Amino acid sequence: MHTDADVHHPIESPLGPLLLTGNGEALTGLYMKRWKERPEADRERYRDDALFRAAREQLAAYFAGQLREFELPLAPRGSDFQQSVWRTLAEIPYGETESYGELARRLGNPGASRAVGLANGRNPLGIIVPCHRVIGANGTLTGYGGGLERKQWLLDHERRHAGGQAALPGFG
Repeated sequence: MHTDADVHHPIESPLGPLLLTGNGEALTGLYMKRWKERPEADRERYRDDALFRAAREQLAAYFAGQLREFELPLAPRGSDFQQSVWRTLAEIPYGETESYGELARRLGNPGASRAVGLANGRNPLGIIVPCHRVIGANGTLTGYGGGLERKQWLLDHERRHAGGQAALPGFG
């Protein structure tokens, strides 16, 4: 979820165009093309400041297979429950997956897998907050705001680069 006060910064990626949003101090969103929550790109709101440069550099390192954890100030907007789900998503190790049920159990509410799925789907910081690492209980890919083909690409990318490769210094 974004606000009218957010500024935007578009970037290119192997997944197609991404749109970063920020409030001047932290990232509030990362949206892929056709992402259901993606704000309208408004040229008047485009910025290229230190926050967006850091995000662009870290995303480039991630896509190059050299970054496993992002270190950026984040300010996703959501309910307390959504915030707790998003914090827990960030704990899923690079190159691994977890089911909605496992995520609900880790949150201390094993019966909340549906609510976890809904919160996961509202994650405004795709890739950086790795909602793509959550899969169905039977191991199948389930919904992804950026499209299942992008989710598959991200999972394959991480598995390819997870084999013992160290993260870049200063990047987690």
